Amino acid sequence: MSFGSDIIRGDEKAVFSLRSLYSSFGFKQFRMSKFEEYDLYVKNKDFLVSNEVITFTDGSGKLLALKPDVTLSIIKNSKDSGNKIQKVYYDENVYRTTKGNKEFREIMQTGLECIGNIGVYEVAEVLLLALKSLEKITDDFILDVSYMDIILSVLSDAGLDENTNKKILNAIGEKNKDEIKKICTENGIDSDRIISLVTINGKYNSVIESLEKLCVTYSEKAHLGVFKKIVSYLCDCGYSEKINIDFSIVNNMSYYNGVVFQGYVNKIPSSILSGGQYDNLMLKMGRKDKGIGFAVYLDLLQRYNEADKNFDVDCILLKNDNDNIEEISKAVAQLKQNNDSVLVQNEIPENIKYSKAYKLTEKGAVEI
Repeated sequence: MSFGSDIIRGDEKAVFSLRSLYSSFGFKQFRMSKFEEYDLYVKNKDFLVSNEVITFTDGSGKLLALKPDVTLSIIKNSKDSGNKIQKVYYDENVYRTTKGNKEFREIMQTGLECIGNIGVYEVAEVLLLALKSLEKITDDFILDVSYMDIILSVLSDAGLDENTNKKILNAIGEKNKDEIKKICTENGIDSDRIISLVTINGKYNSVIESLEKLCVTYSEKAHLGVFKKIVSYLCDCGYSEKINIDFSIVNNMSYYNGVVFQGYVNKIPSSILSGGQYDNLMLKMGRKDKGIGFAVYLDLLQRYNEADKNFDVDCILLKNDNDNIEEISKAVAQLKQNNDSVLVQNEIPENIKYSKAYKLTEKGAVEI
């Protein structure tokens, strides 16, 4: 049995399409429980998109939580693999509040995680799959990419303590150059190199020369070498115009390192895909493995499909209760020849967008 595009919702079609994509690269589906011990989220609350968590007590008195995040569950429920690499994907519901709203929502989320002895190829492969994921949704997309290790190396060279580094990273994430200058001045260091680095934004070929000039220490040059290998590979795969280098993208250094990235599609103002390397999170959870992954936020994809749709229904057919069922069916079939969707009603509903309306008469469907 096949299902038409008018039956399967956009987010559901995306799940099927992305599942097929990840499977084609050898990723296996990872299934998990809908809840975890609440303690898992308390210990890693800064890693969560939302600090609000739905909790409940089970029959034994243990405090549990409906999972607001998938990555933590996968790390908790997997083991170190030595020299091997675990490649898994998921499509799961998570439970969290939306931005600017304290109302909890059940959100369908899909994505993948790569855990183990991760090298340059694995990082590049995950980024490639992020690009291909966005491409499954629309041709009009961009992937913003940054490299935390370069930023952290520059901050380390400045000799700042961890707390000050966190303050600067927050200012970088907010694109607040004045706050960066203020923090640097208070600590007696020159802010010019830091600001020059985190304001780099553009296509790879247009910014690489500036990056090379800014990376002066052995550590910075080494990290830049890795970054260049990754991005060059993606450009060779045909995505040079879809990658934007943006060093203002930063994540919590207690959890993230290496490459971090965000994916955008036209008509949606916020990122629909987000990911990065999280070796520090693995260490914090007692793991020796490294990790990288990303999530696609399918609740935002629903908005994308709604924004892309001019009408809720192509046409409305108005009938009477005493109309013959065969005549109604014949009129629907007639309208279906030129319309993808036909809504049969006794009267036109409120708050509905439609292209045309018809009335069932003895002559069939007549436009009104």
